[in-house]
Amino acid sequence: MIRIAKGDRAYCEAFIQSLKARVSENDRSVEDKVAEILKDVRDNGDEAVRRYTMKFDGWAPEKAEITKEEIDALTADCDPAFIASMERAAENIRAFHARQKQQSRIDPSPTGVLMGQRVRGLHRVGVYVPGGTAAYPSSVLMNVIPAKIAEVGEIVMVTPPGRTGKPDKNILAAARIAGVDRVFLIGGAQAVAALAYGTETVPKVDKVVGPGNIFVATAKKLLYGTIDIDMIAGPSEILVIADKTAKPEFLAADLMSQAEHDRMASAILITPEEDLAKATAAEIERQMQTLSRKDIIKKSIENFGAIIVCENMAEAVDFANELAPEHLEVCCENPLEYIGKLDNAGSVFLGNYSPEPLGDYFAGPNHVLPTSGTARFFSPLSVDDFIKKSSFIYYTEAELLKAADDIIRIAETEELTAHANSIAVRKKK
Repeated sequence: MIRIAKGDRAYCEAFIQSLKARVSENDRSVEDKVAEILKDVRDNGDEAVRRYTMKFDGWAPEKAEITKEEIDALTADCDPAFIASMERAAENIRAFHARQKQQSRIDPSPTGVLMGQRVRGLHRVGVYVPGGTAAYPSSVLMNVIPAKIAEVGEIVMVTPPGRTGKPDKNILAAARIAGVDRVFLIGGAQAVAALAYGTETVPKVDKVVGPGNIFVATAKKLLYGTIDIDMIAGPSEILVIADKTAKPEFLAADLMSQAEHDRMASAILITPEEDLAKATAAEIERQMQTLSRKDIIKKSIENFGAIIVCENMAEAVDFANELAPEHLEVCCENPLEYIGKLDNAGSVFLGNYSPEPLGDYFAGPNHVLPTSGTARFFSPLSVDDFIKKSSFIYYTEAELLKAADDIIRIAETEELTAHANSIAVRKKK
């Protein structure tokens, strides 16, 4: 049963700290194991990748790369209705992310000085896609489409073999829709290492994105600096703020839509309406019985879920900004009035008919979101994550001479005399 609690300031702060504590523990044994795998792959390439794939997945292909012809054959019997739905979702995702694209620019001045910025897509990006019971084709669209819009040179996808030794056909279908260039049937920390270091067959990438288990997440964390990564994602989370106009059956369904991800997921409702709180708790118990992942939902709800009864909606907004949740639903009479008050959230869902799964699958904004309170300073995955920027400067001799004394003075104050000399020799000329 989900807990219902009176939410004064002290309770809310303690509850937030308890949620942060669930992801703050660093499992040193996992780091040690992953570090060993990374070193092995760096030193032994494909042989190490194959060995770990056999060990952890129970099967390793003779040839890790899947050709386009093989993808066509493996996806031939995908449900046409599913493919059509994915294509419509991809269209929405492209439309939303296309508006994020930045342009290179030149800023000329009347004095002949030119400055500007060049925007380029990364050379090569790796996308990790889980397989097995956590096979999410929607994540392929969300990770690959922004990279395509950014004009990344090559997108390499890795995904582990399933129990049959074959990839998930729906993941491959999503890869084809999104525009993945190459696909390798490998997974785990060894796949992330292969992308970071490069092997005889797997090309080295500049960045790795995509979700994975604790070993994948730890590999990304340890390799940050060798490659760039999207983020270190924690357990999924949803916060719903609701007034008396909200519907308990909707609230219960939405809370469980995140609780089913993981026993560590958190699902929280905060409302000033005690009757709504009780009705929602009852709805959770009723609806849970019909859901396939009810055991996971039950554990998540019991350990990290809560319904908090606050004094008013202002308190609910304060709690939301302090928690900085991954997903935030605003189920209120006038949800748009809150948009300017909610500063910290990965993605905000406004109104009773904008449930979180709409964002997960279809609307267009990215579902790769900051977790564990990091929405205070991180943003959702976007086209910006797949570009790099270079600035450039062109000064004429006359303009440099105008600035020379200022530059020399600053350099000498910082005791960097070689910097000052670089300007001085031009001034003497």
